[in-house]
Amino acid sequence: MIGKLKGTIDEIGEDHVLLDVHGVCYVAFCSARTLGNIGAVGEALVLFIETYVREDQLKLFGFSSVLERDWFRILQSVQGVGAKVALAIQATLAPNELASAIALQDKAMVSRAPGVGPKVAQRIVTELKDKAPAYSGAAAAEIGLQQDIGSGHANSAVVDAVSALSNLGYSSQQASSAVSKALAGAGEDADSAKLIRLGLKELAG
Repeated sequence: MIGKLKGTIDEIGEDHVLLDVHGVCYVAFCSARTLGNIGAVGEALVLFIETYVREDQLKLFGFSSVLERDWFRILQSVQGVGAKVALAIQATLAPNELASAIALQDKAMVSRAPGVGPKVAQRIVTELKDKAPAYSGAAAAEIGLQQDIGSGHANSAVVDAVSALSNLGYSSQQASSAVSKALAGAGEDADSAKLIRLGLKELAG
């Protein structure tokens, strides 16, 4: 089982990269997002690998981080999501965006990915609500707040502040992220007016 590859980029295709590891070239299939961030031919590259073994084929899927690989695995636990759809979702949404969409139960955000219809998007945000890969630090606090909002457990000041920012044209993810950061600085007892003011400051910065 291959867990990680370190080598030099030999070729970049539409859906894969050819990685030269000491003279042995591995084909790793990647999302468009990953391919867009790996650099150019001849540059060094590290990919975290998920190995697929089937009766008629063996495929390697490459990711820029362990977190991305974890998302690839967990997305496929949802009925109707295979490797191709999982990569399409990851090409459309960064890990933090996907976590936010699930936390906020935002199926419209997930359905932006090619090949993901409303029913599959609904299953993703519902089934993965308690299975999302772990984040640490500020990201954990932000996504924790978004989960509270999505499940209706957030306090009224937070909900009102997020709603107000959303009404100003910001996405639910942007609004909840800004309010999360505002809450960290203002404290749990801050009223909605203060959270809106500090949230706008975060968004402007």
